This record gives sequence, structure tokens and C-alpha cells, in this order.
Amino acid sequence: MSITSRFTRDQMAARVAQDIPEGAYVNLGIGLPTKVANYLPREREVFLHSENGLLGMGPAPAPGEEDEDLINAGKQPVTLLMGGAYFHHADSFAMMRGGHLDICVLGAFQVSHTGDLANWHTGAPDAIPAVGGAMDLAIGAKHVFVMMEHQTKTGESKVVERCTYPLTGVKCVSRIYTDLAVLDVTPAGLRVREMAPGLTLADLQAVTAAPLLAPTE
Repeated sequence: MSITSRFTRDQMAARVAQDIPEGAYVNLGIGLPTKVANYLPREREVFLHSENGLLGMGPAPAPGEEDEDLINAGKQPVTLLMGGAYFHHADSFAMMRGGHLDICVLGAFQVSHTGDLANWHTGAPDAIPAVGGAMDLAIGAKHVFVMMEHQTKTGESKVVERCTYPLTGVKCVSRIYTDLAVLDVTPAGLRVREMAPGLTLADLQAVTAAPLLAPTE
């Protein structure tokens, strides 16, 4: 089935930012999740953490104003807000493992209907494993948000009944944001929270390899 109505990556980032509350301590994973920093309202105080040892990270710098010594875990230039801090890598992981982060936003290869997360290795023989701090974040953050495309480049659903790739964490994901929908992981299953404009529940279910529950009123 061909889907023509999709959220752009910037719309996805803005939607995730909408769900991050005042005063939250948040880690943004490598790749797509880093875009979220650019959409947090300036009047909302959110403390962004980077696993390479930053707290109080701001949005991406303006072109020409990059500081090569100020980067996030994905080696992208960032800014540091007033009051921000640098610290040792070990202290950063202590924050992650110790339950001090309210939310982490991660990319994923697969998420199951029970919230299992697979985001570090596809199992392909030529793939380079790159778990980084994902396992620490998946078990340490109070809420795990996943931000990803709904389907692979070959059209397979990344939302599945059971992950077939090596797991990062078990029953750890709270909410899934894709280019087609926002899904809540609930004890009853995956509850559709929002869908891309013009998309019906039947359309979404047709490209999703796990049962979906209709949005609640």
C-alpha cells in the first residue's frame, strides 16, 4: 500500500517537543532525535543531556558560529545555554543509569507492541554493532520516546508484534512517534494517539505489523 500523507522529519521533531514538559531532564539520541532541540519553546525550561558529558545543551548553532569543541554524542555542533555544564563521561552514564533523566528520545530499527526496543544492531553479518549508551538510557530514563520512520526503505513495518533484531531493552518504550502516527504503548496494546492528515485507522493498520487500538475520545 502506498501512503502519500506523512509527517516530515521537522514535523515529527516538533511533535515530540510538544510532549516534553517544563523542567524535564531529557536525553536526545543520535540522529533524528537531535532535531527535537530546535523545536523546544524558548520560554520552556528543559535541561538537555548528552551522553558525552553535557547538561544544558541548546539548539544547533547558526551557520558560521559552530564551536568544534562543543558537540553532542553524534559529533554534531551544539550550543550551551546559560548555566550549562560539562562533566566526565562516567558521571554522564551515572546520570543515565541512576534514573535521573525524565525522558530519552531514541531512534529505532523495531519497536514491539509491548514496548520492546531494538535499535543497535540489525543482525546483518556486515553490520557494525553500535549500542553506545542506548541500553543505559532504555532502562534508566523514566520515559522512553522512540522517533523513527514507520517503515523501512523496502516498505516493511518497523512497528511489530515481536522484534526480530537484537533487543536494546524489554518493555521500555512509552510512546512511538513516526512519520505516520503517534502511538502510545499501553497494557492493552498500541493505542493510536494521532495520525498524519488524511490517514485512516485502516490505512495505518495496513502498513503496521502489530494490532492497533483506535484513538480514545
